Amino acid sequence: MASKEGRNMRDPLIQKSSRKNESLWMVYLSTFVAVCGSYVFGCGVGFSSPTQDAIREDLSLSLAEYSVFGSILTFGAMIGAITSGPLSDLLGRKGAMRLSSAICAAGWLAIYLAKGAEALDIGRLATGFGMGVFSYVVPVFISEIAPKNLRGALATLNQVMICGGASVSFIIGTFLTWRALALTGLVPCAILLFGLHLIPESPRWLAKTGHEKDFEVALQKLRGNDADISEEAAEIKIGVGLMVVQQFGGINGVAFYASNIFKSAGVSPSVGTITYAILQVVVTLLITQVIDRAGRKPLLLVAGSGLVLACMIIGLSFYLKVNELAIEFVPLLAVTGILLYIGSFSAGMGAVPWVIMSEIFPVNIKGIAGGFATLVNWFGAWSVSYTFNFLMSWSSYGTFLVYAAVNALGIVFVLKVVPETKGRTLEQIQAAING
Repeated sequence: MASKEGRNMRDPLIQKSSRKNESLWMVYLSTFVAVCGSYVFGCGVGFSSPTQDAIREDLSLSLAEYSVFGSILTFGAMIGAITSGPLSDLLGRKGAMRLSSAICAAGWLAIYLAKGAEALDIGRLATGFGMGVFSYVVPVFISEIAPKNLRGALATLNQVMICGGASVSFIIGTFLTWRALALTGLVPCAILLFGLHLIPESPRWLAKTGHEKDFEVALQKLRGNDADISEEAAEIKIGVGLMVVQQFGGINGVAFYASNIFKSAGVSPSVGTITYAILQVVVTLLITQVIDRAGRKPLLLVAGSGLVLACMIIGLSFYLKVNELAIEFVPLLAVTGILLYIGSFSAGMGAVPWVIMSEIFPVNIKGIAGGFATLVNWFGAWSVSYTFNFLMSWSSYGTFLVYAAVNALGIVFVLKVVPETKGRTLEQIQAAING
């Protein structure tokens, strides 16, 4: 907890931050370095889809063994999520990102060198651990360094880079070998490790831990808005609930096995996944331009409605295929449904829960609360990615009807529980929630 002297120190610094363009370049640089971790996250998500057939053939993996490989990423991420809060509180936001980047790099090297399922799984588990930490600490770091008028747009870049990493992996994975694709995951890790030497630590974390001089230097560089730290706990159910809706709506089943879904529906996997990859980046980039104007809640409601419709369309395409009805419409329905799904997810349910999570938790419990919410997110990701192939074997159309029902419940949750945080400082958000 910052001392009274530390609080008094903030006033002149905040006055300096009123000059609009002062030191914004450091905010942008810090955000760019941090979202390299998000790009690593995306590389991990996008790796399994274009490489499934090649890895199974080269290493003679069964479907069950490959399902373990695909889903163990999320198991590692759950471990990372459990430790993300304590790590970022103990080591600082930069320290947690530095550790995660090193572990991810080791994981990518293990995948590249793998000769069998064991080494492959160990590497995937390590990259998952790093991703679990990144998924919490990156949006938190950005929310703590950004001024309130830029916080939503900058925090959304987390999801842009996740989509970017996944999309690039989807695209280049169609012509690179799976081992070469694993090596590309090292590039953002290296950039992040180097870039962390150039940027300051989160001023809110420094203030919390009593690093008064470092706090002053960081705040001067970043012109971040800081105020009294609330002692009251936030309503953690909001952050946790959004993570449940985000994951159990089926996103990781679609993302991890997109090429196989297209193939099952009779669509070219390479054309389908490339289109999918481009669309999610374009939509997520557009969202960065409107999130601070349209608001968080409207985007969630629009996205949820689109996800319900998309799941029903995909389910219909598989129903027609299974029952050999109107077969000529199956590919069109499948492509339409999947592209609507990823477009809707990218429009709100992908980025906005992370933005809201980074906003609703006060700094004194952010580590514990954020770590728990991230753990719930990754447990959902693991559950969906591991069970997806088995659910598809049970009923291809039934799988997507289940996801449609979950997304419909998510709309109700957003309407009843989630607050609007647009245009408020972090302290104002806390006051509204606790009031």
